[in-house]
Amino acid sequence: MVHQFGIHGLAQMPSAPASLPVHQQISEFLIREIAAGRLVEGERLPPERDFAAQLNTSVRTLRKALADLSGKGMLERVQGSGNYVRRNGEVESVYSMFRLELPEGGGLPTADVLGIARMKKPGDLPDFGASEEATRVRRLRYLNQTVIAVEEIWLDGASGAIDPGKLADSLYLYYKTHLGFWIARAEDRVTMAAVPDWAPAAFGVRPGAPTGYIERLSWAQRPAPVEFSRTWFDTARAVYLQRLI
Repeated sequence: MVHQFGIHGLAQMPSAPASLPVHQQISEFLIREIAAGRLVEGERLPPERDFAAQLNTSVRTLRKALADLSGKGMLERVQGSGNYVRRNGEVESVYSMFRLELPEGGGLPTADVLGIARMKKPGDLPDFGASEEATRVRRLRYLNQTVIAVEEIWLDGASGAIDPGKLADSLYLYYKTHLGFWIARAEDRVTMAAVPDWAPAAFGVRPGAPTGYIERLSWAQRPAPVEFSRTWFDTARAVYLQRLI
């Protein structure tokens, strides 16, 4: 089976201060490819030199990514034979809660921050957290450098402050490494809604037009949810997918 891996230019992508290292981006991309079934149990990956060229990275960086996958039980490295996929449904990924994928499956998530502000919670938000204030993060989302969504995340003010200079592509990774908590579970409601008026032209779906819509409440290690988010996604470029393993 031959795959063309669609993350060309990955190593040359501009890096935000807290973007994932390239080897971890590749590792996370391959985890999502395996979860999507585009890489199957027992499949042999291309030779490392060829694979590095496909991913537009160095062999050294690729080997770091493969070592990460091997440590997570998702890759078997056979001396003199190659690297073989091993499916591990219990592996922890920084994008394990990200349910949007390309129509063909998988895709590496990245994001551009459109704005961060701390404010009193608006009246149209559901009840969550212990504070009257929250930090609002608006972002433009990509999969394999294709724009697929705009999102608005509200983190309860009692959960900590977000430093824009340290914000990673994965908010959940930021929560864990900088705020000392992690998202343990989430509840999604998927419907249709009008694109908000703040969505940039780069999203491609005009404000007011109907599109896919996800409302999510997220819980950490506390009884009440600590985060509420809403995501508008382009149904021509992405699908919402929940796997039960």
